[in-house]
Amino acid sequence: MPRDDLDPPTPERRELDKRIATGRRTLGERIADLRAPLGIRQDRLAELTGISRRTIQRIESGEGDPRYSELIRIAAALDEDVAVLISGSAQGPARPPRE
Repeated sequence: MPRDDLDPPTPERRELDKRIATGRRTLGERIADLRAPLGIRQDRLAELTGISRRTIQRIESGEGDPRYSELIRIAAALDEDVAVLISGSAQGPARPPRE
């Protein structure tokens, strides 16, 4: 069995290491990071948004990109701004509180 420390890193592994080192997260990772503390599983997010569970899985794994309309529904289900999903930080005016 090869030892990981002796095998040269793959391009994918180097990119992952770079993202981790710089703190950059993908859109899917940000969505997963936002839903987990809320206790929302992928199947529940699918129910809340009307987006299929498989599409949610693909978005979170980076296999596919959501349509803008899907981003809006995901952001609403997570009570978050679309800008936070896209960029990872709030840019612009603060959102008024939900009633």
